Amino acid sequence: MAAVGAIAAAGALVLASCGSAGSTEAAAANGAQAAGGAAQNYAAVIKGLDNPFFQTMKQGIDDQAKTSGATVTVQAANSITDTTGQADKLNGLAGQDFSCYIVNPISGTNLIQGLAKLSMMNKPVVNIDSPVDPTAAKSANVKLATYVGTDNREAGKMAGQRMTETLPSGGDVAAIGGIAGDVTSGARIEGFNQGIGKNVKVVQTVAADWDRQTALTAATNVLRAHPNLAGFFVANDDMGLGVARAVADAGKTGKIKVISVDGIKDALQAVKAGTLEATVAQYPYTIGQMGVEACQAATSGKTLPASVAAPVELVTKDTADKALASTPKPFGPYEDPYKALTQ
Repeated sequence: MAAVGAIAAAGALVLASCGSAGSTEAAAANGAQAAGGAAQNYAAVIKGLDNPFFQTMKQGIDDQAKTSGATVTVQAANSITDTTGQADKLNGLAGQDFSCYIVNPISGTNLIQGLAKLSMMNKPVVNIDSPVDPTAAKSANVKLATYVGTDNREAGKMAGQRMTETLPSGGDVAAIGGIAGDVTSGARIEGFNQGIGKNVKVVQTVAADWDRQTALTAATNVLRAHPNLAGFFVANDDMGLGVARAVADAGKTGKIKVISVDGIKDALQAVKAGTLEATVAQYPYTIGQMGVEACQAATSGKTLPASVAAPVELVTKDTADKALASTPKPFGPYEDPYKALTQ
């Protein structure tokens, strides 16, 4: 789910400061050494595998490890809200001899202690998806090699523009965010507000904890409060599917437009079926791949870009088949500067 703040903020940090739990390993038989002799023995700490987005991210990490001949130990938080457990996993891995670390923090600050330890040891750290908080990192002397993730404001803006196109006469809409105060959610909603036209009005914004059932309940309550609602913007697909169910229960599928963000397979199928108007697809598989490529480049002594924007694509009914055929990878072209650095 993507990036907790603007990509520019993550880049500024880099320049200024330079699962269930269980471990899985993906390796080629002779993957101990990179080109030039650098060890390809990496660790990754990601968000909870209770969410399909992060299951797909792990798949991208594992597949790129196999492709490159690296060994990557992946550990995940017990859930998408398990900040303490995730921090404990990083602290444990920081005491082991990995040559590079990939981190996807639950919050901007929950991994700071472990990251500070890694920076003291001069271990390269690749930050993916959700940026580490720049202020906290600077205070702790945390150094990051690079950041790769979705520009969440841009993703929200794309959704807002699509909502405006589908409501040519305008109308009232509601926004369903993730955890209250979450920066990822806030950036997507902020972008959505920037993208909508003057005749589209956000009349209510509520938090649904990134959870499908919670979103269903929240949307049901919003529909009671606003019987003439024309649409919902939802900060992730899992919640979006819950909102779509609430709309269906009200007998208004197709009449109330639901647009969400992520591009998980269930959402792509819902767009094809017409229960979702659209999803702004980001690609956790590609983010995971890029994270491993960045470690390959960093351990080979290459200079990495401060930040890289991961691909995003608007998926509508017209492009749903193409997106489904390509998932979990993008169906259109995108830039990957890390790949060039590994060749």
